[in-house]
Formats: sequence, C-alpha cells, structure tokens
Amino acid sequence: MTGTPLDSESYINLETFKMDGNGVKTPVWAAPLDGKMVVFSESKAYKIKRLRRNPKFRAAACDVRGNVRGPWYSGTARLVDDPAEIARFLDALKRKYGWQMSVGNFFARLTGRFGKRAYIELTFESPANTPST
Repeated sequence: MTGTPLDSESYINLETFKMDGNGVKTPVWAAPLDGKMVVFSESKAYKIKRLRRNPKFRAAACDVRGNVRGPWYSGTARLVDDPAEIARFLDALKRKYGWQMSVGNFFARLTGRFGKRAYIELTFESPANTPST
C-alpha cells in the first residue's frame, strides 16, 4: 500500500474506544508517512489513554468541527516514543501543514506543551480503500 484513503484530508475524525466499547470522536491533523498516517496529541488526553488500552480506531474525513464527510476506515494505532521516529513524524506534519504546524510548534515550545505530546502512528486495515461500517 502506498498511501491511505485519508492522505489528502486537512482533518480526520479519529474515533477511539472506551472500555465499554463506545466510541469517542475527535478531529485531528494527520499526515501520511510510509503508507500510514501520523497524529499528535497531548500525552494526557483521553484519546491517548483509550489507545493505550485498545489500539483499535476508526477514522473518516471531517471538517475542523469534526463533521464527518466520508466513509469510516478501521485500523490499529501505535504510540511512538522513539526520538528518531518522532522527528520523522514532525517532518511529515510540517510538509503537510506548513506554516500552521511551524506556528503551532513555536507556541507549544513557548508554553511547555511541546514536550508533553504523544505521537501516534495509524495503520489502516488492508485493503485501505474498504470503508468499515
């Protein structure tokens, strides 16, 4: 697989799952990298806690408010803490979001939030172009 079905989307709605199986949806930035997608979040965010318990996710194209604009795709997430991988994730996000990512990183560093981020690699089920229900 050379890409994901959501590579060109500005925002994706990332659904993670609670212990009771209910999903929680959050709009996030995501960038393609090596046939997968990369996302970042505050490390204490509930979506990170949910992914630690259950790495399964669903994702769909959405607008900035999280309004879904297409089919859902399923996959498995992996939390990444290797500095070399994180540097590649940041490069991919900068390539996609340009000045917006640079400004966000500047203010995150200024306020001390940059070092409190968690980085997520999203691997979509094969075939990636098959929507989940």
